[in-house]
Amino acid sequence: MQNHANERYGTMTIALHWLTFIVIAAGYACIELRELFPKGSDPRETMKALHFMLGLLVLMLLLPRLGFRLAGPTPATLPEPPAWQRQAARLVHLLLYGLMLGMPIAGWLALSAAGKTIPFFGLELPALIAENKELAKTIKEIHETGGVIGYYLIGLHVSAVLFHHYVQRDNTLSHMLPALKKPD
Repeated sequence: MQNHANERYGTMTIALHWLTFIVIAAGYACIELRELFPKGSDPRETMKALHFMLGLLVLMLLLPRLGFRLAGPTPATLPEPPAWQRQAARLVHLLLYGLMLGMPIAGWLALSAAGKTIPFFGLELPALIAENKELAKTIKEIHETGGVIGYYLIGLHVSAVLFHHYVQRDNTLSHMLPALKKPD
């Protein structure tokens, strides 16, 4: 019988997973909701600035998230899924981590190349590269394409978890849920 400690990821891994989810969802919401406001308006610029800052926050959360994830035990999925599902899960997780690294850096590079300030919750971060308007357009297109890919990857991730929970009836979902205290 497996001990309770190996039934789910560690507390910090779980907390950072859900915090990262909230920050990513808020970042997507800000960039989508900016469309509700006229170009150049204060609310639109605020939404864009929040999007930039939330993206950089994802980047800052990534290192501790990876550290706790790699240092802690990986709970076993029971019943064990087929090898192809385990490999697909590894690939999707790798791509999600790649997006959490690549998207904020691409956004920072795009702002840098556009000659814009890089806001971060009251701070102004340094430009990563010199101003280059053409390069800024290219990086922005890559960033936007990555954002669309992110929607699909997140959707695939959530769909797979729900498939495991409701169809395969394994313990995949419980790995990342906070431990609930049993009533006294």
